[in-house]
This record gives sequence, structure tokens and C-alpha cells, in this order.
Amino acid sequence: MPSPISTDVLIVGGGVAGLWLNARLRLAGWSTLLVEQGSLGGGQTLKSQGIIHGGAKYALHGALTGASEAIADMPRRWREALAGSGELDLRGVRLLSEAHYLWSPGTLAGNLTSFFASKAVRGRVDAVKGEQLPPALQNPAFKGKVYRLAELVVDVPSLVARLAELADGSLLAAERIEPLREDGLLAGLLIDGREVRAQRIVLSAGAGNEALLAALGVQQPAMQRRPLHMVMAKGEALKPLYAHCLGGGPKPRMTVTTHPAADGQWVWYLGGDLAEADGVARTEEQQIAAARREVSQLLPWVDLTHVHWATLRVDRAEPAQSGLVRPDNAFLAAEGPLLVGWPTKLALAPDFADRVIEALASAGLRPTPNTPLPALQPPPLGTPAWEVLP
Repeated sequence: MPSPISTDVLIVGGGVAGLWLNARLRLAGWSTLLVEQGSLGGGQTLKSQGIIHGGAKYALHGALTGASEAIADMPRRWREALAGSGELDLRGVRLLSEAHYLWSPGTLAGNLTSFFASKAVRGRVDAVKGEQLPPALQNPAFKGKVYRLAELVVDVPSLVARLAELADGSLLAAERIEPLREDGLLAGLLIDGREVRAQRIVLSAGAGNEALLAALGVQQPAMQRRPLHMVMAKGEALKPLYAHCLGGGPKPRMTVTTHPAADGQWVWYLGGDLAEADGVARTEEQQIAAARREVSQLLPWVDLTHVHWATLRVDRAEPAQSGLVRPDNAFLAAEGPLLVGWPTKLALAPDFADRVIEALASAGLRPTPNTPLPALQPPPLGTPAWEVLP
């Protein structure tokens, strides 16, 4: 039987939220252990588009919202971390694009004047044209307008790998997780039968929180799932594009990010309104057909003849909200030694860590002298979904 482990904070879930929190806590002197039942980043994290949102996408109707205000500082914090001068040292993480773009088709450009003149986006966007355009839009046939956002796009697999390095031996692969109780109170977890005791247990396992809460006999906070039906396209004709294509409504018509595949080709990852309500109801074949129509209409100069297509269904796991609306911030709830949370977006991982650190301080907890962890079997790194494409 493996020897028991005692730690300050036990984190369950090796996505971006858990990994970021783990690194922050260890830098601050806390002893930590992060447990993952699958692969690192293998849930929602590696299915994200890697956009470090600053809020402009949430203000398309011309007014600031709670979401746009809450997330406004995230690009700065991430940029500093990527430069090695922030709360974490993320040097070595691949930056796919220094900016994300808002792209309006020619037929809509005139309708967006009030949006780009509004206080919601003033100072956050700059019009670009000519050689400043993203490579995929540098075509004589392009008649729309493009605006540059000060929002980064990161390569999520390299982000997960770097955060795993910062864990410094504190990661543990697990198959079975059960509550460890003393006198009826939660004292830790049994990880494959091994006792792990902690001052606080943080559940940051995304959709996995639901089963963990049930195993612990905890009913609140409840979780909601907001589904997406994303589309992946891979081919030599595809050039880098990181942009929201604006439609007539409050959401982007289509959001495109471009990711490097292991064979050196680019993969377009398509989300936005295309992947939401109507897209969720479509079969894979119907969704691919819809995506082809959208790309052909919006980018008619792109040759799709030899492009390979696939779809990916994603459940965005979040705290339950009335009407299944999107939460504005990272979320954390405390119940005794248990802290349960969801970052709600990859970009909000720093906000999630802030909330956990504040909860520890509010409880009057302090780091204890570190006891070296035994050698642990770490979980494997997750594989990006687009690597299944031919």
C-alpha cells in the first residue's frame, strides 16, 4: 500500500484552470498535489481555440457587459506571463497570433459604424488593411473591413506542456477518486486507495466536477453544459486566420482560429454562431456542409477541393445559470474544506486562481513547511483533436 500524502491544497483536474492554480500556489510557497484521471488538458482545455479574450466579442451590440468588463484585463496578464514577467513564467509557450481580428463582410460593414464608434470598443480595436490583413484575407476579392484586437491566440498544447513543467513533480495520474472522511467530515481523498490529506480540496475538473460532486455527496453548486459543434478543416490551401466574422446579431457569425498539425499543415478550427444552437442540432455531415457553405460564401477565393473536414462536439461545463446563460467570471464556491469551481473560459484561468487564493486567505490558511512528495506517476499530456484529421 502506498504511503499517505499530506499537502496544503489538493487539486482535482488537470486542465488549464487546475494547472494554472497549481503553479501559482507552488510559487507562493504552498504544497500542492494535482490529480488527473485522464490526460492533461484532455477535456475542455485542448478543445478551446486558444483566444485570450479581452471582451470586445461580448460587446457587439455596442455596450459593455459584465462579461466584457470582467475579462478586460486578461490579455495584459497573459502577455506578461508569456514574456516571463508575469505571475507565471510562460516563456516557451507558442504564440500563434499577436492579435485576434474582427472581420466584417462588405455587406455588413456599413451596419457596424455605431459599434466601432462606441465606448465599448474605443481604444480596443484598430482598423487594418493591405499587408496588415491576416494572410487568408489578403486577396483582391476581399471587400470587407478588418479590425485588429489586442487579444492573443496561444497554442494550447504548448501551454499545457509548460504548465505541466511548472508543476515540478506534483502531478499524479489516477483511476479512482473517493472521499476520505474522519468523524463524518471530509479530510481528503482516496486516490486509487492511497490517502491524500489536505487543508483544502479544489475541484477544477470541468465536466468531471459533476461526477466528483456526486461521489462526495455534494449537491451544490450545480453544473450546466452548453454544447458546441465545432468544425475542423485541414488542407494546404488554408492560410492563417484568427478572426471573428461578424454577422448581424450579438454573436460572431463564425470564429476562426488556425492551428499547426504535427505534419506541418494548418488546421482551421471553426466556432462562433456556426457551432451553437443550429450547429448543435446538425449531424456531422450537415455541420460540415454548413461550414463549407459559410467558408465558400465568406472566402470564395479559398480552394476547398482537397480540404479534409471533421467535427468535434464540446460540452462547455459551467456553474448552473438561469436560462443556461454564460457566466461572466470564473466561478468558485466554498463548502468547508471543499472549493468547487469552473474558469468558464480558458482566458479566465488567472481569475480562477485569484479566487482560490482569496478563499485560502479568507479562511486564515497559510502555507505549511513543504514535505517533499514521493516520486509520482504523472498523467500524460492530452492530444489535440485535430491530430485525428488525415
